[in-house]
Amino acid sequence: MSKVSVILPTFNRAYVLKRAIDSVFNQTYKDFEFIIVDDGSTDDTQELLKNYPTIKIITTKNQGVSAARNQAIKSARGEWVAFIDSDDEWLPEKLEKQIEYAKNHPHIQIIHGEEIWIRNGVRVNPKTKHQKGGGDQFLPSLHLCAISPSVVMLKKSLLLDNGMFREDYPCCEDYDLWLKITAEHEVGFIDDFLVNKYGGHEDQLSAKFKAMDYWRVVSLDWVLKNKELIKQYEEAVLEVIFNKCKILIKGYEKHGNTGEHYREIKSIFEYHFS
Repeated sequence: MSKVSVILPTFNRAYVLKRAIDSVFNQTYKDFEFIIVDDGSTDDTQELLKNYPTIKIITTKNQGVSAARNQAIKSARGEWVAFIDSDDEWLPEKLEKQIEYAKNHPHIQIIHGEEIWIRNGVRVNPKTKHQKGGGDQFLPSLHLCAISPSVVMLKKSLLLDNGMFREDYPCCEDYDLWLKITAEHEVGFIDDFLVNKYGGHEDQLSAKFKAMDYWRVVSLDWVLKNKELIKQYEEAVLEVIFNKCKILIKGYEKHGNTGEHYREIKSIFEYHFS
């Protein structure tokens, strides 16, 4: 049985997929199984995958990245799970450094590290708010996604205990999961570059969805109602809910968007602050 299960979900990314796949096979650490979920691609993905007979291929109809990841998690045989997005690239010692960290910190169940940002072919510097870290990462995780899927390695049991990725979320599914995990678990951090993270292409989820804070507020509300938080955490969550709800409500009303999302955000706001 492999120590690590590497999971790569993909949908119509044949034009960058080879780079991601090869970066996994170029790892200095070799004790892994490799699972790719082709989430209903209609491009040349299946033709490309024929060149990699050792990969476990799961082919599904298009259901979204959360369902694709979850299906792979359920079939994973490794103690640890590591994700890579189909447009990213692992640096060669990524898994080796994380496995070594896990050996030296046996109480840690989730490990991430630094990443190099490349946007439209040019390296860019992350803003201060995107600074990575270890230890107690709950408070940093309230405002944005503090852990990148392509960098993280975590115990499969930790994923199962926290319900894996929410399949009803079209985006922010990673924010939701890290929020649940960091509410109860310390995060391991490697202060070294582990991944080249590429951005700027039109099919990124972050480019498709507006008002992404809607899903973040729903996640914050769930955590507040379902996790036993210390007072400091609870107060911080309420403050973030208050601020994000005010901005969302103002935006919805300004654009005349008073549908289901508007009503739910109003309900969450009134539940906590009326």
